Amino acid sequence: MVDGEHYFPVIKAALNSIERDLKYELLAIVYIGGTEKITDETDLSSFGFPVIVDSDPLFGIKAALLQYKPDLTIDLSDEPVVGYIERFKFASHILKSGVAYLGADFRFDPPVFHDVVNKPSISIIGTGKRVGKTAVSGYACRCLEKSGFSPLVVAMGRGGPEKPEVLEGRKLRITPQFLLKASEEGKHAASDHYEDALMSRVTTIGCRRCGGGMAGSPFISNVLQGAHLANKLEGELVVFEGSGSALPPIKTDTKVIVIGAHQRLEYVGGYFGAYRLLISDFAILTMCEEPMANEEKIKSLEEIIKEINPDLNVIRTIFRPRPLQKIYGKRVLLAVTISSEMNTTLKNYLEDEYGCKVIGISNNLSNRPKLREDLERHKGNFSVLLTELKAASVDVVTKMGFQAGVEVVYMDNEPVVIGGEVELKNIIIDLAKESVKRFRERKEVG
Repeated sequence: MVDGEHYFPVIKAALNSIERDLKYELLAIVYIGGTEKITDETDLSSFGFPVIVDSDPLFGIKAALLQYKPDLTIDLSDEPVVGYIERFKFASHILKSGVAYLGADFRFDPPVFHDVVNKPSISIIGTGKRVGKTAVSGYACRCLEKSGFSPLVVAMGRGGPEKPEVLEGRKLRITPQFLLKASEEGKHAASDHYEDALMSRVTTIGCRRCGGGMAGSPFISNVLQGAHLANKLEGELVVFEGSGSALPPIKTDTKVIVIGAHQRLEYVGGYFGAYRLLISDFAILTMCEEPMANEEKIKSLEEIIKEINPDLNVIRTIFRPRPLQKIYGKRVLLAVTISSEMNTTLKNYLEDEYGCKVIGISNNLSNRPKLREDLERHKGNFSVLLTELKAASVDVVTKMGFQAGVEVVYMDNEPVVIGGEVELKNIIIDLAKESVKRFRERKEVG
């Protein structure tokens, strides 16, 4: 990639250095604009390589990637032709093609997706933490189970086990006592695979990861081992669940991206949010309600998504709590991770739908010291501790609930589609069918 703001001999010297010193084989040049020092086609043809020119630099880059199928794209451009925003846009498309992107002081490599799964598969990825991936994954598995797909989940979390751990959700009786015992054994009993097994009642494989790159690669993980384990277990379709903005390092047939409407616009459409949108097959926009996000913000997100990936269909959703046990007529203390802005909505919904009395809400489920303070402050005023299965819900909430002699009830966050006629369960089923179709096509070609 070169621009017209560099003097021709300087660019030529850089190209010679790439071949001579770095030992790269140069295939072609993409001219991405600028006319101060390169003014006509004669200058461009003098480089001695095929030159691709397009009025839209991104189109030129994509054409070169398609035609020459390189291993690496080298960026010899600079301001004012290309700035930070443009570079991330270019990088997202380059990485989506499976090609590395190299500049003077940076290098981005595409995440590696291991092609090892011998069953149809779906990835559920996100643009950040606390956008609702696990809730969407749980809902998807319940829909797939009812539709006869017999799913199993490979969950990747920061608190996952050293070796992939299988929880047979269809057989296990996952009670507060069961989870507290696991916690006392040193396990992170609120890890995503415990939540999946409890909420979906399907077989779940728990894995771990540490670190997450800008494009989503985990620094280390044991998800590959989890995928091999999934191949050996009963189940017709595998759901791989991302962690934060980190991607499962496994090649899957389809990808669903979960985006929080409360997130900053540039986190979704800028940086490597664009890369995540480009590799996805469907987008679920969560928390589409005030005070999390107003209509203007939601529309802006939808426009950004469509601009980056016009083929990506988007639906709006909100989350609503679903207690796993009856709480009718009981005094409830609720523990959640979401901000206090949603407290009135949660309180009214639980009281209207489940006939309980919410006497208090702690939004500090991920802050253990403040969570303990909240529980102590309301001690003696409630008969049920209602909690998400996240963060400190087992080692703090469940333990303190037992010590106080009150009932501990876990709750799911169920996605509900708003502003559209399409049901989420039908979208999930259609994606599963598409995954089966693509899996069969890949096997036939292979």
